[in-house]
Amino acid sequence: MGAERESVIGGGAVGTACALDLTVDAHVHTGFSAGRDAVGVVASAADRAGLTSLTFADQVGPDTTWLTAYADAVRRARHRTEMTLRVAAEVEVVRPDGWLALPADLAQLDALSVALSALPYGAELLDARTVRARLATGEMTPGQVAELLVAATVRGLERACRYVPTQLARPLALLAQAGVDDAAVSPALLADLAAACRGTGTLVEVSEAWRSPSPRLVGMLRDAGVTLVPASDARYAAEVGGWQYLRRV
Repeated sequence: MGAERESVIGGGAVGTACALDLTVDAHVHTGFSAGRDAVGVVASAADRAGLTSLTFADQVGPDTTWLTAYADAVRRARHRTEMTLRVAAEVEVVRPDGWLALPADLAQLDALSVALSALPYGAELLDARTVRARLATGEMTPGQVAELLVAATVRGLERACRYVPTQLARPLALLAQAGVDDAAVSPALLADLAAACRGTGTLVEVSEAWRSPSPRLVGMLRDAGVTLVPASDARYAAEVGGWQYLRRV
């Protein structure tokens, strides 16, 4: 079945919490940041894949200086396609209170994609390897890691939504990277995350590249009324709109 007709996860209308519209790719990268190809090349690949909507979400931080050029490139690409092209940016939560590593100017953005590549823990940011080591020594428990990760995610979304519409990138992917089974995410924690997503209007990305969230968490988020969107997290144009995990999930 072609991308223009295909959807997965439930039989609800496209754009609801019940279905994933596979003609949408909500998170791609370009040569401005983590990707390899120009904006126009990525947009052309999305056109060939039969997509109707594409969100550019390159990684940014306080020192990013290229947002205007990035947004201008997306605007130019809009003139060459009938797809909806959105200008977003991926930002990291860097403190337990949800503080974000934001660039200086958000005026160019249609959305923020909130990510946690490391665990905010006191004044530290613990990468997956460090979390795994502390779990091995008993300094941390899987339940504690899940609780801290969900709490920082919730607070990050609450901060981000003050500026522009929000998406949640590769939800809780740090757990798998640190060797923590997602069973550590209790129903109560999942309910807190779902409530935050609903309350902030956050779209939750189901990431092809990161295989995140897991099928179990996808089902729980769907049942909690959270809006899910496909996200390739593509680094190369050829990866845009390429769905394998999403079909299996």
